[in-house]
Amino acid sequence: MYFYVKSTLMSKRPNILLITSDQQHYDTIGLTNPKIKTPALDRLCNEGTRFSRAYCPNPTCTPTRASIITGMYPSLHGAWSLGTKLDENVPTVGELLKEQGYATSLIGKAHFQPLASAPDQTSIECMPLLRDLDYWRNFKGPWYGFDHVEITRNHADEPMAGAHYGIWLEEQGVKDWQKYFRTWPENKQTRIHKWDLPQELHYTTWTAERTIADLERHADADEPFFTWASFHDPHPAYLVPEPWDTMYDPAEMDIGEKQPVEFENMPPQYALTQQEKPDFSEYQETPFGNHGFSSHLIPEERRRKDMAVYYGMTSFMDQQIGRILDKLDELGIAENTIVVFSTDHGHLMGHHGLTAKGAFPYEDLIRLPFIVRWPGKTPAGQNSSALQSLVDLAPTFLKAAEGDIPGWMQGVDQSEVWNGQKDAARDSAICEFRHQPTKVQLRTYIENRYKMTIYRDQTYGELFDLESDPGELHNRWDDADYAEVKSQLMQRFLNAELQREPMRYPRISGA
Repeated sequence: MYFYVKSTLMSKRPNILLITSDQQHYDTIGLTNPKIKTPALDRLCNEGTRFSRAYCPNPTCTPTRASIITGMYPSLHGAWSLGTKLDENVPTVGELLKEQGYATSLIGKAHFQPLASAPDQTSIECMPLLRDLDYWRNFKGPWYGFDHVEITRNHADEPMAGAHYGIWLEEQGVKDWQKYFRTWPENKQTRIHKWDLPQELHYTTWTAERTIADLERHADADEPFFTWASFHDPHPAYLVPEPWDTMYDPAEMDIGEKQPVEFENMPPQYALTQQEKPDFSEYQETPFGNHGFSSHLIPEERRRKDMAVYYGMTSFMDQQIGRILDKLDELGIAENTIVVFSTDHGHLMGHHGLTAKGAFPYEDLIRLPFIVRWPGKTPAGQNSSALQSLVDLAPTFLKAAEGDIPGWMQGVDQSEVWNGQKDAARDSAICEFRHQPTKVQLRTYIENRYKMTIYRDQTYGELFDLESDPGELHNRWDDADYAEVKSQLMQRFLNAELQREPMRYPRISGA
């Protein structure tokens, strides 16, 4: 009798399907941007709620992805930069959901570990191990709280392709699959925009097919599940198979442009990006460089084609997301499955004269597409401006699974906001960036109207009024008319820092 009741209660708990892209600008959903076609994401918007003010806890991959599964900020979970590792001993949401009876899976991109391995920071996401398919045939988890994992590490034709994706390619009869990817360690890019890899062999297709297989497995087992379908695109390099490479006309792309005076009051590294051969040596403390600290001068014709292919990569991914949504319907589990779509961070496509990512916390880079569909609970066809952070996913998933939220999680439970029962669960969001030990460290504080960025050991900073200046063209940090606003923001910023301190254990005695 006990086991029957337990099984019945567990079967009522919602399944959780997290779908993410990689480095996707918030304005790449067809519902809000007629320049791009994303029918699957449009469908999610129409059947759920789109949150227009969602933010990443860090504008690079590893730190944010680690925050998604830990509910902690990078400064706490320890994977503070690209090229660092999330320690396997850090607790994760998957482990807690498993205690609640959930099956857990990760399909696609992980990026919890660096591309190199060292005695004090071992990594299985490194070369040449990623090409050792015998290793990956024998490894499918458990890993970071996921019972079952199927991963690959590459973007486009990068040589890091392999792992479970390489196994799948061989199962498709493609024994010479490595010819579609760059050689290692040369890693020389020769393909531009159009990829000779057929779309049916692309890792975007693979991610969808393996996610569908995972859903079928869970449905057959009649068990609640947490599955993360982690797509790799539209992260550069800008490369995609036919017909997606020519789906969009470069001439019709609204490429971003730097306005003439917008860097006049910005920190000095911004202006350096507009030089042909900038000297960023004073910002480097390691031999690994700093993402974004280079020349951002790219000819207009190339930027237009890059953007058109970026859109094509997004639409290709959307097609495959549509297959996953259709499979939920086919299996009869859509009504009891929470679907969340987002990305790990945004993307600069010429906005402010910048490209890709780096220490540039503009909205284009740290703001995210974010959609929640929770049948019977999330209002359908709604848009909400309630602030969201990816660090909130873990505690919200736990709450949805009727579990307890541990004190070490720094995110907040958004379930009542997702369900339309509360207007907001947070009044601010924080984004961290730290790519070097001391030279490049900043934190950005975002409210409904204002946004402030503070730099370690520097007197300069950034303050934007998003209401009067949504394009973030005028830095008000040294503007006398904003002195009082700056002072008030500083106090609220410090208070938000205090609020996010974790409390791993409750106090149980006087001493």
